[in-house]
Amino acid sequence: MQEPDDVIFPLESDEKKVMMNCEARGNPPPTYSWFVNGTEVDAETDYRYNFIDGNLIITNASEITDFGKYQCKAENSYGIILSRDALLQFAYLGAFSAKTRGGVSVREGQGVVLMCTPPPHSPEIIYSWVFNEFPSFVAEDSRRFISQETGNLYISKVQRSDVGSYICLVKNTVTNARVLSPPTPLTLKTDGIMGEYEPKIEVHFPTSVLSAKGVTVRLECFALGNPVPTITWRKINGNIPKKARLRKSQAVLEIPNIQLEDSGTYECKAENPRGGTAFKGHLQVYTLPQWTRMINDTQMDSGEKLQWECKATGRPRPTYRWLRNGSPLTPQSRVEMLNGELTIHKVQQTDSGMYQCVAENKYGAIYSNAELKILASAPVFIPNPMRVIATLGKDVSLECKPRASPKPRITWKREDRRIQPSKRIMLLRNNTLRIVNSSRADEGNYVCRAENQFGSAEMTAMLWVKEAMRVELSPSRVEVTVGESVVLSCKATHDTSLDVAFQWLFNQKPINFQQDGGHFEYIQTQSSTVDLMIRSILLKHAGKYGCRAQTSADTVFAEAELLVRGPPGPPGVVIVEEITDTTATLSWTRGLDNHSPISTYNLQARSPFSLGWQTVRTDPDPVTGDMESAMAVELNPWVEYEFRVVASNAIGTGDPSSPSRSVRTKEAVPSVAPANVSGGNGRRHELVISWEPVSEEFQNGEGFGYIVAFRANGTRGWKEKMVTSADSTTYKYRDETFPPLTPFEVKVGVYNNKGDGPFSKVVTVYSAEGEPREAPSDVKASSISSSEIRVTWKPPNPGPGRPRGYEVSYWKEMEQEESGIKRRTAKNETSMVLTGLEGNSVYLITVKGFNSIGQGPASAAITAKTRKAPPAQPPSNLMWIQEGNNVSLSWDPVKAKDNESDVIGYMVLVRQEGRGHNQVTRTINPSTMLSLPEGGTYIIEVRAISEGGEGAVSSQIRVVTSSGELGRVTKSSQCSVHCLPQSLTWTALLVVLLVPSASW
Repeated sequence: MQEPDDVIFPLESDEKKVMMNCEARGNPPPTYSWFVNGTEVDAETDYRYNFIDGNLIITNASEITDFGKYQCKAENSYGIILSRDALLQFAYLGAFSAKTRGGVSVREGQGVVLMCTPPPHSPEIIYSWVFNEFPSFVAEDSRRFISQETGNLYISKVQRSDVGSYICLVKNTVTNARVLSPPTPLTLKTDGIMGEYEPKIEVHFPTSVLSAKGVTVRLECFALGNPVPTITWRKINGNIPKKARLRKSQAVLEIPNIQLEDSGTYECKAENPRGGTAFKGHLQVYTLPQWTRMINDTQMDSGEKLQWECKATGRPRPTYRWLRNGSPLTPQSRVEMLNGELTIHKVQQTDSGMYQCVAENKYGAIYSNAELKILASAPVFIPNPMRVIATLGKDVSLECKPRASPKPRITWKREDRRIQPSKRIMLLRNNTLRIVNSSRADEGNYVCRAENQFGSAEMTAMLWVKEAMRVELSPSRVEVTVGESVVLSCKATHDTSLDVAFQWLFNQKPINFQQDGGHFEYIQTQSSTVDLMIRSILLKHAGKYGCRAQTSADTVFAEAELLVRGPPGPPGVVIVEEITDTTATLSWTRGLDNHSPISTYNLQARSPFSLGWQTVRTDPDPVTGDMESAMAVELNPWVEYEFRVVASNAIGTGDPSSPSRSVRTKEAVPSVAPANVSGGNGRRHELVISWEPVSEEFQNGEGFGYIVAFRANGTRGWKEKMVTSADSTTYKYRDETFPPLTPFEVKVGVYNNKGDGPFSKVVTVYSAEGEPREAPSDVKASSISSSEIRVTWKPPNPGPGRPRGYEVSYWKEMEQEESGIKRRTAKNETSMVLTGLEGNSVYLITVKGFNSIGQGPASAAITAKTRKAPPAQPPSNLMWIQEGNNVSLSWDPVKAKDNESDVIGYMVLVRQEGRGHNQVTRTINPSTMLSLPEGGTYIIEVRAISEGGEGAVSSQIRVVTSSGELGRVTKSSQCSVHCLPQSLTWTALLVVLLVPSASW
């Protein structure tokens, strides 16, 4: 059940135990033993070995004593089997020799190889090189290469920058342990620079490379040379696999997931301007054996012949050997072995046991296991006695099938007399006694006796002969219409001493009443009568219905036919016999009429322009049920159509036929003119004509285009222009001689390769009025605030080139007009407010009209100066007196600076807390009286108002109102409270707090 796997055990591991797994299944449970390199492991004398179930535990494992192949043996009283060989290896990495390494001195431009000379190790290691000091690693490129086969560092052309100390670093792939070699100094000779020389391949893959299927193969090739050589690869007599990748500046050819077809001769070539050299090697892919046929457990009677065959694939082709109970099987007089086939003649009890077929090549072995059991037993009959009921006049068979090994001798007796075969009573080869045309006289007891060398046994067969059963199924033929219901009744006449069972079948298959319960119901009316109810009948229910009645004596079958009338089935294949520009002659074959004559056929068509399938007009009309061809008419020319046919009868319309192949009608002259011909707009002296394009469905052929015809009102001759694009929707005609808004008569026609089609109705289209010709007049500008200027103007005189809007340009006095800002009106307004301006600044302003054609001339520039900025100092020292809901508010006046606008009043803003709406009160004095509604909290702030706009906002104050409040005087800046006159009577005292300036 579990074979031992190959193991690589790290010698430096903290866990000092190695486990080799093995599990087998058998009854009785098997016992286990292990072999290492062919010698049995003795766990009793060597304390290092221990067994846990079938697993082998090795304590304090060492490479010297424990390296090798391990094999598990499992055995019980029925046989022995062996496992595959599992290899135990040990992972370690020794230390480099501490001996100082000699320096290497070369000329600049010369190639060099620095040897790694790795320490003892197992298994593979990874090489890298350190330059001068760790962790400065040597980077591989087209000039430097580290071989993972030799570990050496190759420098094809030494440079001054290469001078230094080199250290080889190796890493174990299993333990991840690393060790460093002593440094190797690299110096330059002083006797000159090495000249150019041709490449010399210094490291390459072997001349013969063996690789297992499915692994990744790395082929190395690197050359020394000056200049640095270029490496190229090719496969002799083939192409390098597409999955292959070039690594390390093409010094490594890497082929992943190697397959048999990747085998072949590969060549690497090193070239530089001085010459080239090449190396060839053969890559061969091998595969481990894999089973294609295995042996299976077998039971046989003694004396029979055993033939087993096992087959496996592999490269090289596997050879075969056989084991019995763990020991090699050798050819004998009864035993033959040839190419995986095992034959044992006349098997004996001693041949029983566990057999193994071993398929192996030089790269591995696989095992197939099977048990051979040789049977040996005296005859036994089960059941015994046997009761048989036969039908009068029918044949009857009495079987004799004892369990015995080897096969016993059989004899039949009746009333202690041995039965002698005759024409009516026959003994068949399988020891069955057959009685032909049975009668009442055949009733009685029959005894079968079986005997072999291990004993004998008898079996009694008691035979009764009964009258034959008859079955009546009615009605035997019935016709119904789709949706109706019907009942079939099955009555059996039989010997009353026997029970009868019924089964209903539809077209020879048993009816599944659970699955088809929506339509079929089984009804038991009497012990010998059953009904089949078929509800809501569908076309698929037509067919043969069978009733099978069965007793222990015989089985009788009766059948009835159900015909279902319904809509016709789909007609056969539709063929387009002939095609013209507007017609298609179709033919089809009749489908099933489902027992109701076909009355009419309906022809349908589908094109890229239709919404699904559409019924088409036909000739003749209607298409009667006895016809199998008709013509579809009034089709559109030059359109691809598919056709199908639908049949109808008195019951309904059936399913459509399959679509015909797609066909295109012939070309014809266009018959549809463009719609919605209109025009207008455009630039001055242009006549723009537009229309809705004609759908491809109505273009009627290739080379479709438009003929645009026009003439000025009052003239006779038409100008005609061809527009060759079928998708075009406009045509522009330019003539400097006609004035704006000249009326033209216009019509648009169509044409294609077959000729000219109709024109549209004549409509009147006016030539373009052009862009505005005059500038707006009476342009005025006035300052609104420090950041706003209002600009007004009057439209130009009426006439061609009417503006559809206006563009206002403005720029500061010291700036260029090109740097100005442009703003357009949303519609045809004659005023605009410019915002976001700088205070106390002079602006130049122009206005021009525009429409869809372009812009008109600009008005003369006018100037306007924004007002000074509002005061930056907010109102301060806010004081208020509250009496009930009335608040008397005052503050210090705001004084404007020289560069600020003079204060012309104040704005008091009152907002109820939690609401966004402000109540605004204006005053020219630094005080005001506010009347606030009862029951609320109010936030009050004050701004100065100037010609330049609103000034900075004051600190906010917060006032709470309720009925009958007592007033309090507060100074915002000092938060002091002043007493009120003694003559006032207060019912409550309300403390009003100052709220510092904040955002609310």
